[in-house]
Amino acid sequence: MDRLTTLMERFKLSVHPAPLSQANLVALGDPGSPSCLVFFPRGQVQLTSEKTVLLSVRVDWGAGHNPLVAALPSCVDFDLTTHHETRDLVQVMLAESTARRCGAQSVVNRLGEVLMVRLLRSQIELGATEPGLLAGLADPRLSRAIVALHDHPGRVWSNGDLAAEAGLSLSRFSELFTAEIGETPMGYLRRWRLTLAYQDLVRGDRVEAVARRYAYASPEGFTRAFRKAYGVAPVSLRALG
Repeated sequence: MDRLTTLMERFKLSVHPAPLSQANLVALGDPGSPSCLVFFPRGQVQLTSEKTVLLSVRVDWGAGHNPLVAALPSCVDFDLTTHHETRDLVQVMLAESTARRCGAQSVVNRLGEVLMVRLLRSQIELGATEPGLLAGLADPRLSRAIVALHDHPGRVWSNGDLAAEAGLSLSRFSELFTAEIGETPMGYLRRWRLTLAYQDLVRGDRVEAVARRYAYASPEGFTRAFRKAYGVAPVSLRALG
């Protein structure tokens, strides 16, 4: 079961070298030997360490619309001394960002994608102390249901269907999902659908098509739900596409 691919595909990820004042991901350590990464998903770098900043980049990944970014702690630390392959990856990014050779930006961006996957894997494996998507993905039962609704948002899901995906009774699933994610299964599904709908509308898709795609009974019902969530009519976003 792949817990990250749909999220990686649905939200455009951009990683590029940036001055420290604009960066939100840095590699720290001694010259030529990075020892840790520090990532600030929702803000700029705020360092307390006296270690040297070897690499500073800006990671943009769906801003506030990406539920995984929203679920991350405000500061993520990643120890490179115990993850040698990831440390080697950071060293290649550092070499590319400083050499200024042809195609360096593309290399940094591609390697940055790999770096983010590794960082997110570690966060999922660690679990989370606060309710949210990370906590749900870390649970082997809930993650099956979450991945299913991520991959098939247009299916007419019921709580019973999702409980079956998780291999839990309906009552236990509903209780556990709400405790770990911080909202009900249907509440999370509605928010996920509206997040995807927002993307599709900005891309220029028709309101009627988007409503059908995400299992709304009518365009009018979809419009009401969208306006309640975002404060604007969906047709106004389509005009921007």
